[in-house]
Amino acid sequence: MRYLDTEIRLMEERDLDKVLEIENLCFINPWKEKDMLYEMKENPLSNLWVIELSNDSLGLKTICGFCDYWQTFDSGTICQIAVHPDLQGYKLGSQMLEEILKDAKAKKIRTLTLEVRVSNKKAIGLYKKFGFNFSHVKEGYYSDGEDALYMIWEDK
Repeated sequence: MRYLDTEIRLMEERDLDKVLEIENLCFINPWKEKDMLYEMKENPLSNLWVIELSNDSLGLKTICGFCDYWQTFDSGTICQIAVHPDLQGYKLGSQMLEEILKDAKAKKIRTLTLEVRVSNKKAIGLYKKFGFNFSHVKEGYYSDGEDALYMIWEDK
């Protein structure tokens, strides 16, 4: 019997509807279609990927998450990592973060930064697991007034 496999690949325009669905399920202030299209087609700093589950024997494929990080010279910023709520807890976010770090090291990126809601304990735990360290709090960072933790990863 063959089980589900995952593949992380560059996002394509045909993925947009599914990515926007996940975006709307995962974020309080989701990006709009125009924002995603900009990231995918116009932003030269962006690395926008999807993670796709597949079962080759059944011919099934479905996008279950996405990630976006920007590279500026030898530093980067993780903008988003999102997994469909029904599939959270299956290490898909870990797979995407692992891929970001692998790509960052290959591109000689020395530091990655990100902001995460102080209430998002799962994400904070994930980032800590992969070597991100707390730097400081950005008070009232989000439009609803919630603070953000600013975290940094450094390649050693």
